[in-house]
Amino acid sequence: MQPRRILGRLYLAVVLGFLAATISPLFMQPTALAAQITNRSLTLQTDSSATTPVGGSDPGGTVDHLFNFTVPSATAIQSIEFTYCSSLTTSDVCSTSVPTGLTTTAATLGTTSSALSGFTLNNSTNGVPYLTSSTAYTPAANTALSVQLVGVVNPTAANTTFFVTISTWQQATPGTTLVDEGNVAASTANPIVLTGVMPESLIFCTGATISETSGIPNCSTATSGNITFPMLFSPSSTAYTTSQMAASTNGTYGYVITITGTPPTNGSNQVSPITSATTSQVGTSQFGLNLEVNTTPAVGTAVTPASDGVNYFAYPETGYNTANNFQFNSGNTVANSGYSTGTPTKPTDAQIYTVSYIVNVPGDLPPGTYTSTLTYICTPTF
Repeated sequence: MQPRRILGRLYLAVVLGFLAATISPLFMQPTALAAQITNRSLTLQTDSSATTPVGGSDPGGTVDHLFNFTVPSATAIQSIEFTYCSSLTTSDVCSTSVPTGLTTTAATLGTTSSALSGFTLNNSTNGVPYLTSSTAYTPAANTALSVQLVGVVNPTAANTTFFVTISTWQQATPGTTLVDEGNVAASTANPIVLTGVMPESLIFCTGATISETSGIPNCSTATSGNITFPMLFSPSSTAYTTSQMAASTNGTYGYVITITGTPPTNGSNQVSPITSATTSQVGTSQFGLNLEVNTTPAVGTAVTPASDGVNYFAYPETGYNTANNFQFNSGNTVANSGYSTGTPTKPTDAQIYTVSYIVNVPGDLPPGTYTSTLTYICTPTF
């Protein structure tokens, strides 16, 4: 009878093996049927609404997590789950280990595909937030979706990879009938911190001309300040010429520019300064200047770039800011960064002033070479 017992045992083992092979696929049915989610990515974004915004990959930073993915199945879904973990299992799904420091319980739903407008966020379990809807959504096959989770706290370890399994489910609560799934990876990263110091700054230069480089006044282009009037002094016409100066400062209260010097002089002979702003009067003794565009005589150029009250504030001072009116008093303030107020108020980017000079002489002025040495001083207030 011994052979029969052996045969019976063999028969029972075969039956049990067949049943196990039959039952096993039944238990694995949700995973076996799940298709792979494609074109999936997780972008770590700066959360601009945070009290102190940080880079998207900042360790321990409060940031936004943007998921983009394509669901392959045209199957009704009621929930989409995002399972965070520090590693994947051998079957390529997220383990139950939530990355250290990761917090999703304060997250909110941000910019999301319009197709998911009926879904809300359930963030009650840390590391496993999910979208849920009371009404099933049936996407077309290969539908691209995006979900943004706002206010997620990144894992605290730097330069560390973590994973998220994205899964879609037929029920409003994940865990029963899986539709599609796929993993994404992301990493925290040490921020690169660059530090530089901007000191108190004043850029100021004078010369016959100053040019711009790429639209910015460039003091390295300033030419000599030795200027000769291009016409002879005459009692029947006005002699005129120009010089330029450029200024910028980050001084809290901007700058003022003053002028010191003497009118054109030859020994004991001197052209009279215009002490109160007035027009050019041919045949009289006059020396004056202004920082405007004039027509009588036709000389001068507007401040460039033009003042706009945003980052350009150059402003000719009273007495030197009226076209066709000229003045010269040694020690006067001729310009400042007050824009339209005439009082220095703001830091300013570089601008070029054109200073117009006029000389009128009477017929009895002794001949000779008349020279005027003028010094401009720019004083910023920090």
